[in-house]
Amino acid sequence: MITWENLSKLDSYKKLQSLAGAVTLSDVLSGDAGAARVAQYQVPMAAGLTYNYAAKQVNEQVLDVLKKLAAEAQLVEKFAETYNGAVINTGEKRLVLHHLTRGQLGKDVIADNTNKRDFYVAQQKAIADFAEKVHAGTIANAKGEKFTTVVQIGIGGSDLGPRAMYLALNEWAKANGKSKMSAQFISNVDPDDATAVLKSVDLAHSLFILVSKSGTTLETLTNEAFVKDALKKAGLDPSKHMIAVTSETSPLAHNSDYLAAFYMDDYIGGRYSSTSAVGGAVLSLAFGADVFARFLDGAAAADKTAAETDLLKNPALLDALIGVYERNVLGYPATAVLPYSQALSRFPAHLQQLDMESNGKSVNRAGESIDYVTGPVIFGEPGTNGQHSFYQLLHQGTDIIPLQFIGFAENQTGNDVVIEGSTSQQKLCANVTAQIMAFACGKTDENPNKSFAGNRPSSIIYGKQLTPEALGALLSHYENKVMFQGFAWNLNSFDQEGVQLGKTLAKKVLAHNTDGALKAYAELLNI
Repeated sequence: MITWENLSKLDSYKKLQSLAGAVTLSDVLSGDAGAARVAQYQVPMAAGLTYNYAAKQVNEQVLDVLKKLAAEAQLVEKFAETYNGAVINTGEKRLVLHHLTRGQLGKDVIADNTNKRDFYVAQQKAIADFAEKVHAGTIANAKGEKFTTVVQIGIGGSDLGPRAMYLALNEWAKANGKSKMSAQFISNVDPDDATAVLKSVDLAHSLFILVSKSGTTLETLTNEAFVKDALKKAGLDPSKHMIAVTSETSPLAHNSDYLAAFYMDDYIGGRYSSTSAVGGAVLSLAFGADVFARFLDGAAAADKTAAETDLLKNPALLDALIGVYERNVLGYPATAVLPYSQALSRFPAHLQQLDMESNGKSVNRAGESIDYVTGPVIFGEPGTNGQHSFYQLLHQGTDIIPLQFIGFAENQTGNDVVIEGSTSQQKLCANVTAQIMAFACGKTDENPNKSFAGNRPSSIIYGKQLTPEALGALLSHYENKVMFQGFAWNLNSFDQEGVQLGKTLAKKVLAHNTDGALKAYAELLNI
């Protein structure tokens, strides 16, 4: 029987608290023992990736208690409840089915009188058929000319994930003959965003994807109107240049204003929607449905590892529980995600929403206040850029911030040059390995300004190359990590009430239905 308990009620958590400070990284990573630890403290992931946690402040004793915590909190069993169709989103009384968009781990899930796996596969096929016709020129503009650019209009999960995934694969696609169309994204209601994108594309050869599950998202509909106005001014029929990704019950569905519509449902949260039609339409148009399918395969393979009951064979669960130890026992307030891959330039921004919108909660699943900290602040930038930006604070600041590096042995394009005896890619990889040890072991110096305390923990996910499969596995790893942490903290990681209040007040401002300080703030900006 599944039970939901606060973390602070678990016997294993109380035991974990007694192990704070059990590991000094400079000790465990020194000499031959350090080399052996690097080889031992790692777990294979899907798609040829590996999660290495040798530079985390854990040892066999800590890992043993984390195993007990996973069992006591029934974390893997709660994952099974999720993919088998339980009402996990208690706030909105909904199923949580994003895993079904890329595979089926358990039994058939029937909701709304529909087999949901069949529904998602049908949408993928519809998108694939549409994309093939666009690429072939069967679906074309009014002059019969091919569309060359796709522009996604959406915000939050309708933008951050798909944008990050597109950027992650764009150079790989060009290098491997898989680039079909260029892609742009409009998200911010700031008119400068839409203006800049519209000026950068050829409107007559552009296809726009409007993404809104409800069909009522203010920012997205505002940007749609902005785009339609630009198309009309260019003498173009907007209905011949726009498709929709929405729910079947929204006003965008079955609407002649769009060339086609592809569907999602209430069981896919925005920040978990990159493997649904939300990401599928733009990625299939940009790279081809076969590339999107490979991306889904990587995510599905990673989901299988997340169902593994052995903690040391389940990288997402292990990563999650080490994070709980760091947040709740060691007291670390934030986590930096640091991909040493320019292709992943927007991946930290996506993870920021994924993690902070999911687990930025102070009440449990029953709406009761909790007496422990939950989700950390997530931030990051690609290496080596970050080294010349915020790493100073990471190395010598007063807060210890755990680090999650991501690195690949090979670049995506095969283009490189030898400079001073090594390639650019080798220099990139040298930097990430050096940073791991610098953070862990530090340096003593007579000059205090040049001393580094060390003992700053990190992990690294590494592989040969960032391919569609590797990207899917990476995305799934983090989605499942966030899910497991939410389960451990007894949170509902699948609603986002904190997003709603500001939207409600903004509507009051626009309706001039304000008084007091809200009215005064509105007047500051001439509203």
